[in-house]
Amino acid sequence: MPRILIVDDEPGIRQSLKGVFEDEGFTTEAVASGEECLKKIESNSYDLVLLDIWLPGADGLETLRRLREKSPDTRVVMISGHATIATAVSATKLGAYDFIEKPLSLEHTLLIARNALSHRRLEKANDLLRHQLEDRFNIVGESIPVKALRKQIAIVAPTNSRVLIYGESGTGKELVSRNIHFLSSRANAPFVEVNCAAIPEELIESELFGHTKGSFTGASDAKKGKFELADGGTLFLDEVADMSLKTQAKVLRAVEEQSFQPIGAPAAVRADVRVITATNKNLQNEIASGRFREDLFYRLNVIPFLVPPLRERREDIPVLARYFMRVFSAEHGRPAKDFSSEALDMLVDYSWPGNVRELRNEIERLVIMAPDAVVQAEDLSLPNGNSGSRASTLHEARAQYEREFILSKLKENNWNISQTARLLGLERSYLYRKMKAYGIEK
Repeated sequence: MPRILIVDDEPGIRQSLKGVFEDEGFTTEAVASGEECLKKIESNSYDLVLLDIWLPGADGLETLRRLREKSPDTRVVMISGHATIATAVSATKLGAYDFIEKPLSLEHTLLIARNALSHRRLEKANDLLRHQLEDRFNIVGESIPVKALRKQIAIVAPTNSRVLIYGESGTGKELVSRNIHFLSSRANAPFVEVNCAAIPEELIESELFGHTKGSFTGASDAKKGKFELADGGTLFLDEVADMSLKTQAKVLRAVEEQSFQPIGAPAAVRADVRVITATNKNLQNEIASGRFREDLFYRLNVIPFLVPPLRERREDIPVLARYFMRVFSAEHGRPAKDFSSEALDMLVDYSWPGNVRELRNEIERLVIMAPDAVVQAEDLSLPNGNSGSRASTLHEARAQYEREFILSKLKENNWNISQTARLLGLERSYLYRKMKAYGIEK
């Protein structure tokens, strides 16, 4: 049961409140001063404190300030018989949940206390859910490409800039978009995802912008579009290159004006939306062939991200395999399995054309189907003849891909060492040592 601490210098109030809460099954203690309250907080954990404003020694506001420093999660309800509006405002700014005036109504006090405790439980549940979601959408890996990607996300996320994410199917473009959202000031607002390739052309306009009742055949009810649902938050348009030119024109206008017109609506609707897009296509080629609008490209491509394929960060494969093993074992109620060295070597040597998504599916299958506590090479269902290995050992493969990645980044940055080191999240001196070790010269 929740623990409650009553702080009041009037013995009658302490006894009455203590009796009421104990009758309701709460564990309750009572003290007469702010100093006693703070001593209790140091050695005990309380879910709720009922705190009088007028106390001998440290008054209620000073006690509240110090209490919040020591135990920020504890709910505090203030009590006073001589409260002013200024006092109530001060208490609220210091973190008080509510304010009760004397003479006390025991029923009202009990109701406020229950509301405060319910609010605390809800916040704890939300925090737990948020941590679980953040863990679920964690970008796993310690390779140089992944470290560089995480650093880029940390820089860009707090801004409102539009981001265009490039990468092969299955590399984790949605994961990157969710991380940008979680690390932004919009984290508590909606994250709305639209897979542009999965929605028929005749429905995508309604899906994005909504419609009014009766605006077209089959529109039996009004419907909000994804732009409106994402108001205040983030809209992720996956496979944006699969939209028709007609839809692209309307998306361009919505992005430029932060407003749109639902089908059949007499007026435009405003929406504050951060747009993040992704594609597995080369948009310059799509523009050249007339399949993608150049003006939309320049609106969306403010900050480009490139998510590397799994074959370019092979050293992350064992880490990802063990991570997915933990996740899916917990999800399916199975004990987590280990991997034999031969099985790990096969995972690392495989080319993974389906990227992280393919690896994720393979590990989930192993959680369910592999018979023993250690996954063996013969348990894997990888196709024959598709190995992308260009090295005979894991160490050689790791070195080879790290060298290629560093070299490609140096070329992208015109051999500017400082700029490349910054992009990779490395110290300049460390990048020099890596270049020397791999024999990289301009």
